[in-house]
Amino acid sequence: MSRISRNISIVLRAERLIAQRHVAVAARRTGFYAAAGLAVGLAVIMLNVAGFFWLSASLSKPFAAVIVAGVNLLLALVLALLANSQNAQADTTAAVELRDMALQDIETEIKDTLSEARNTVTGIRRDPLGALTPDAISAILGILIKYAKRRKDKPEQ
Repeated sequence: MSRISRNISIVLRAERLIAQRHVAVAARRTGFYAAAGLAVGLAVIMLNVAGFFWLSASLSKPFAAVIVAGVNLLLALVLALLANSQNAQADTTAAVELRDMALQDIETEIKDTLSEARNTVTGIRRDPLGALTPDAISAILGILIKYAKRRKDKPEQ
């Protein structure tokens, strides 16, 4: 049973490490998204004004506005792709392998324990008196003695 508790502890620690890595990556992604939003906001203001004036000198004003908006969308797309490139999978591979090994060991230990229990029950069925160990006999005798003392101390009605 100590192997089972040790493996459960390993599984819980591995899950905690995996969760911490996912949270760290999510925090970094959020930072990149915030930076992307700030950069896009500032760039939109400055590039829109400058680009619009520059393009409107040689093109019509509506066509200049469409070009400026397209450049702004392209910049936002590049920043969003950079944010999505963050991945926790590489950082958690070792923890996932450790967790899987511990779960497999727990499964094996439980199967072995169940097999031992089946063998014990089969042995008791075949030879009930031979299966009684001194510990079992002393436990049964202790229970019988307690029961006898209670019966003796109880007043008869």
